[in-house]
Amino acid sequence: EVQMNEGQGPLLPDPIKTPEDLQRVVVPDVAERLHYVMDAITLTKKTLDNKIPLIGFAGAPWTILCYMVEGKGSKTWDKAKQFAYTQPALAHQLLQKITTITIQYLKLQVKAGADTVQVFDSWAGALSPVDFKTFAQPYLIQIADALKEDVPVILFPKGSWYALKDLSESSAAGLGIDWCVSPQMARELTGNKITLQGNFDPSMLLAPIPNIKKAVTEMIDAFGTQKYIANLGHGITPNVPVEHARAFVDAVKEYKKKI
Repeated sequence: EVQMNEGQGPLLPDPIKTPEDLQRVVVPDVAERLHYVMDAITLTKKTLDNKIPLIGFAGAPWTILCYMVEGKGSKTWDKAKQFAYTQPALAHQLLQKITTITIQYLKLQVKAGADTVQVFDSWAGALSPVDFKTFAQPYLIQIADALKEDVPVILFPKGSWYALKDLSESSAAGLGIDWCVSPQMARELTGNKITLQGNFDPSMLLAPIPNIKKAVTEMIDAFGTQKYIANLGHGITPNVPVEHARAFVDAVKEYKKKI
């Protein structure tokens, strides 16, 4: 059970703690249970009339595990990490179960019309480099490998700049980066071999509009226009005024007209 309560974020009242808990996790028929997602993608794709590429997405296995074990959002994810440290075999079973159904989910999104897919590992930054290689990286790569023949795959391990080199050598087509990594560092770590996406701080959208537009121009200047997708460094926050979000988009479009 997942509850979405206003101001709280996802809440799972009965989190995973034991092998018995894992056994009661229902693995649904994705096409049946989530058909409304595919219907929305098909409708959106039709409305866009091939004028704009459509990005599908899913949460990454480690991030989903965090919520399933913690039961709610956290600043430290210490319960999730304790689970991984004290019951590693069980953690890997859960991660694999999540990975398998995520692949099915994303493949159906592609079938419904998504032109590319992005995998958000929002809480990957809670892991050390060693733990990331153990509990996050293998499953991200497994998803990229499974989808690579269908569509380009963008992996986004937020807060895990140390993984950029390894992931740039995977089958992923692009990597999302957050605002804590400079464009120069990201290019250096990836050897300019892979498309980068990001890395505008969403909080910067609360700045005056002229400042937003100036910062967008500086961001694109720093990344360059090749192998780059202008975007935020994570999700937009609810308190951002619509006109400020529009200013970001307009600034990117205005930059495009200059080149």
